[in-house]
Amino acid sequence: MTRLELPDLLWSPSPDARARSHLGKFWDLAEVRTGRTFEDYDALHRWSVGEPESFWGLYAEHAGIVMDEPATQIKGPDAMPGTKWFLGARLNYAKNMLQRRDDHPALIARNEQGKVACLSYRELYEDVERCADAMQNVGIQSGDRIAGIIGNGVEAVIAFLAGASIGAVWSSCSPDFGVAASIDRLGQIQPKLLFATASYHYGGREFSCIDAIHKVANGLNGLEQVVVVGNSDHDRLPDPRWTLWTEFMDRPSPKALRFEPLPFDHPLYILFSSGTTGVPKCMVHGAGSTLIQHRKEHQLHTDLNSEDVMLSLTTTGWMMWNWLVSGLAEGATLILYDGNPAYPSAEMPWLLIDELDITIFSTSAAFIEACIRADIPRLQHPSLRVVLPTGSPVSPTAFHWIQAAAGASVRISSMSGGTDIVSCFVHGNPLLPVYAGEIQCLGLGMDVAAFDPDGRPVRGVKAELVCRKPFPSMPVRFWNDPDGGAYRRAYFETYPNVWHHGDFVEITNRGGVVMYGRSDSTLNPKGVRIGTSEIYRPLETVPWLSDALAASLLSGTEEEVVLFLVVSDDGGLTATRQQELRDTISRAASPRHVPRHFVQVADVPRTRNGKLAELTVARILRGEHIANRDSLSNPECLAVFVSARDALMAESSG
Repeated sequence: MTRLELPDLLWSPSPDARARSHLGKFWDLAEVRTGRTFEDYDALHRWSVGEPESFWGLYAEHAGIVMDEPATQIKGPDAMPGTKWFLGARLNYAKNMLQRRDDHPALIARNEQGKVACLSYRELYEDVERCADAMQNVGIQSGDRIAGIIGNGVEAVIAFLAGASIGAVWSSCSPDFGVAASIDRLGQIQPKLLFATASYHYGGREFSCIDAIHKVANGLNGLEQVVVVGNSDHDRLPDPRWTLWTEFMDRPSPKALRFEPLPFDHPLYILFSSGTTGVPKCMVHGAGSTLIQHRKEHQLHTDLNSEDVMLSLTTTGWMMWNWLVSGLAEGATLILYDGNPAYPSAEMPWLLIDELDITIFSTSAAFIEACIRADIPRLQHPSLRVVLPTGSPVSPTAFHWIQAAAGASVRISSMSGGTDIVSCFVHGNPLLPVYAGEIQCLGLGMDVAAFDPDGRPVRGVKAELVCRKPFPSMPVRFWNDPDGGAYRRAYFETYPNVWHHGDFVEITNRGGVVMYGRSDSTLNPKGVRIGTSEIYRPLETVPWLSDALAASLLSGTEEEVVLFLVVSDDGGLTATRQQELRDTISRAASPRHVPRHFVQVADVPRTRNGKLAELTVARILRGEHIANRDSLSNPECLAVFVSARDALMAESSG
């Protein structure tokens, strides 16, 4: 194994934690209702997955989830995929987000220049009311798709909730996505309405989005209206049919906000896969299933309360934005940060924590590693009580650094899941100790296991993360997948009737979880999942390239993307050409898609049916033995990749 058998104990719950926490109160309720005693968390978890109808039904009651019509049945027959939850229930996600309507801060938006906006719950409700009225005025109805290429500000939340109140389906991309990457996603779902950021700041620079939005809009069939958010004016808009956010929201006497009562599995939003094998897959997530899963994770695992202030360093293109927004159901204050979290230095979010009295801080493991490298001052932060690192495996060193930086009383509540389930499989726990490098527990209601290649559950060794029983936040379906074939192929081919997630994990004997990264060819630099095809597609326009293969190299605890290139002429891979590749990929996809390393090779391995052997190269970069050379049409080229790995590792260590 690559870690200590007994990681250092960093934090323990206080004696009164069960009495004070949401999890403790729910635990007590479960014992009263079932007439049983759950002697430890493992026993509570076994009940939650062994009797899912009882668990999810009781949790919906405990959380006070607002349903316009109650369920006639909590769960239908098991199906992987296809299980129905809360049959007969009708609810509205936005209605559950907007139960609080006082002057308590709901959203505080910040960017690199400082405070942008602050909305109370009353003001948020009023803005959602105006936005929903404006949407209906332009013909948006239940089931229509609305989209955003939009920054992480109050406008994104308002537009999303307004659409949800009607029953419209939301999708969003970060504004730094290139034209092709945005069309690859949004072009599949044909939104009628697009909210677009006029410009954004990143790393101290301002980037205009107008030209890119114009190109995206021209590539979206069925698009009827573009609403431009941010500093702009009509003279700068390239199409007279476009309108400004301020004009769109100018509804002095809007119709009273009506929350459409919808079936439990009515689509709430469409999230996109990384696009490993082609254009990104469109994952449809249901309103009720997302709501109950997020409430469970916020309440029971994070212990989020109405007086908490929560910051998540995310963008609208990452599922952590969707996860953050659901914190409104608890009545908490959400901090929306837009920009480079390490600008002007990695100290910035920690200063923001003290300025805004932030109590819960969610960030990527990559940002924590950046803090370590920058050696930022490790100060105590009196308000902070929970740190939620996610996105990629968090090393024991990073755990120790967070504890020292945040304070001894702060719980490091690492979590892991993904866009596929818009939530987590494994999570933190206010009633369990924290060990360095280890996620505290399996999520309640999630029948998670680690499977060996023969499909047997194992503990204490690295194996495949699976989920053996249905859970509510599985995608309702994939968009444009009428027979469900793409959905089944994505998760259920490796182990029949078992969700196969594609992560290597170790479930420890005490029930904690150690994450080891992706087990497939999906790239995951800085916690952002990237499909290799998203890197390859821009390269098709480069005339001096004949082939390419992308794979990940683990340098320390950080995943770095290596792009192996076959050059078609005698010009080689000069510094000028490498910069050309960086610019090409950044424009077409995003800066996050740009590989860290470029390596010229004479050939790249392919299978006998012509597919790139990405997993083979990924295994070489991990230092693993390659046993399936006969499956390749050109196994003789692999030696170059072994040499390249050794050179890259030497470069990193140097």
